[in-house]
Amino acid sequence: MKLRKKEFDVFNLSFLDVISCGFGAVIILVLISKTHDDVSIIGKGEVESLLTTVISLENEIVDLQQTVDSQLSEADRSTNEKKRLEAETIEIAHKIQQQKTTHSSLSDSVQGLSLVQSTLKQASITTKKITHTVRDEEVGGIPVDSDYIIFIVDTSGSMRQIWGRVSTEIINVLNIHPKVKGFQILNDMGKPLISGYDGKWIPDTPKRRSSVIKLFHNWGAVSNSSPIEGIQVALLKYAKPNITTSIYVFGDDYTGSSYDPVINKITKKNLVASTGKRLARIHGIGFISSGTTNRYSILMRELTKQNGGAFLALPL
Repeated sequence: MKLRKKEFDVFNLSFLDVISCGFGAVIILVLISKTHDDVSIIGKGEVESLLTTVISLENEIVDLQQTVDSQLSEADRSTNEKKRLEAETIEIAHKIQQQKTTHSSLSDSVQGLSLVQSTLKQASITTKKITHTVRDEEVGGIPVDSDYIIFIVDTSGSMRQIWGRVSTEIINVLNIHPKVKGFQILNDMGKPLISGYDGKWIPDTPKRRSSVIKLFHNWGAVSNSSPIEGIQVALLKYAKPNITTSIYVFGDDYTGSSYDPVINKITKKNLVASTGKRLARIHGIGFISSGTTNRYSILMRELTKQNGGAFLALPL
């Protein structure tokens, strides 16, 4: 029996099924791919929007931080300024209290200012214009009968600020002593204005007075704002029992640690043991400057009282 050869049909039903499934798979892949692309695009836009928002917020945070830092810095400056103003207020109040204390301590000397002014007016007369032959024993409450006078001047910085006025008062004191045998100028530590006259008297002539005052204007000796050393030098080197001497102490402050011991020491040195008489009268002239305290007036009021002198507090 002869076998019949089976014919093969390419386009049979099974082949169409495979093709259909293939096209379906392709369509599904296309759809999946399309949807994925759309979602990615939408997600990308949202991410960009979120990034933009984040950046904007970060910028705002930076701006806010800068604003806060600026306000904190301004607050710190305000606090520092407040503290500075409070410190200045306390300092000013302290200075005001010091001035009140000073003026209170000098109040008992203010009554004598009219006498001082009268003295200065009389002192404005130059030596050449003096015509009377009998010398006054007292001018404005200050004895002027001494033949020798010594100036002890505080040369500290506070006194240097009013140096012109100090010079004027030296001239005034010299003028109320129209003629003396000699004079000397020491600083508060006992150093002489003219070293060549150390331990000696400067001759009293109109020309010599003028030249000494010129030297005094430029004097810059070291000072400790305590007249005690200068007074001791004056009593040791210049004051003698056989001459009449007046010591004028010019100052605005006293930096010593005590009053009574130094007052007693000076008063004792100023006495001649054999006779009990004083070697010199000690006067005090008080100036008001940036360094003025009541310590100088306390010292000099008692020191001059115990040594036959007068204490005058000059006005501003």
